[in-house]
Amino acid sequence: MFSGVARRYLLTSLRVQTLATHMVKSVVTSVAPQPNSFHAPQAQRRLFIAHCAQLPYRRPAGACVLIKGQQFHSSTQSHKRKKTQEEPQERELDLLRYDMKDLMKGPKPALYLGFSGLIPFICAPLLMAVTEVYYPDVAFAQVAYGASILSFLGGARWGFALPEGSPAKPDWLNLANSVVPSLFAWVALLFRDSITESSVMVIMGLGIALHYDLALLPGYPSWFKALRTILTLVATFSLVATLIIKNVYPEKKLSEIFQKYN
Repeated sequence: MFSGVARRYLLTSLRVQTLATHMVKSVVTSVAPQPNSFHAPQAQRRLFIAHCAQLPYRRPAGACVLIKGQQFHSSTQSHKRKKTQEEPQERELDLLRYDMKDLMKGPKPALYLGFSGLIPFICAPLLMAVTEVYYPDVAFAQVAYGASILSFLGGARWGFALPEGSPAKPDWLNLANSVVPSLFAWVALLFRDSITESSVMVIMGLGIALHYDLALLPGYPSWFKALRTILTLVATFSLVATLIIKNVYPEKKLSEIFQKYN
């Protein structure tokens, strides 16, 4: 079996060689000189090259397609490059890279009033830490102040969405979500006898309001986002500090102190 295959392979190779030699001889004889004339081998080679140059050149179809495809591909790349240069990418949410740099660009009254609003949050745990006594009345005053701040944040969103030309539209997304912090504040005030639950409700309301203003609801300028982040973090840590003091120091009411001095 293998000998038959080898024999057929040899026969086909011989046929191909004979056809190739016949084709070469026909081309050479067509350009070969007459018997009476004599040409050197270099002259014969030049005549053969000249005859091949006179033949019409046919460009393969695949080469045209490839060149066109390359030109089209390069043009799309240049178009994409121009588009990316002309249209800047949307700025992602990054407080440290963008918003914190614009904090001092905000109006001075907003910055002064915003940072001074942290005084009731900080003074409550600071007073109890210095005296090493937990005062439930002071803790509830801190929670009530946090609840009022939550209601103020919801009203700020309403005031930002209602004017014409505002980037925040007065739709269900903006107006309904701005009511959520006020509901958290109301529930926090219902837990008057339990400072832990009321503080947790205020902390949750502050976190949800910050999430709305930074990620969910559009429109606030960069300096206000940075201010909101700082104020929310300081208020949250002050409420947590009050909860820690409640579990560490003994409890004493302010009415007992007033009765002692009177």
